[in-house]
Amino acid sequence: MAERALSAIPARLAMHVRGVSIAVEDMPDEETMEELDIESAWELTGVYRGTPLTQRSFDDIARQPDLIVLYREPILLEWIETGEDLYRLVRNVLIHEIAHHFGFSDEDISILEAEMD
Repeated sequence: MAERALSAIPARLAMHVRGVSIAVEDMPDEETMEELDIESAWELTGVYRGTPLTQRSFDDIARQPDLIVLYREPILLEWIETGEDLYRLVRNVLIHEIAHHFGFSDEDISILEAEMD
């Protein structure tokens, strides 16, 4: 589903997502929870790890590759609790994390998600 959702993002954005890896893990680890100051692992459906494009410079030193992690169990719990279409939920989490890669605001993210519908 994550691969299908990634292939559905608007072409104007897709070219800028090349090189961003996507992983699916069952649950966030303790280190991630502490880093983000989140108490319940069930609250975190995804995370972007990397430097947003808006914060990069041509003279940056080498950095870790960009990575988006989707957390399967929290996504499934949200799906069960809300009854939302599972593909749409996965897509929205993925789009939200991609938006962090672009340095988008919450308003920008809402517009992007609306374009996807």
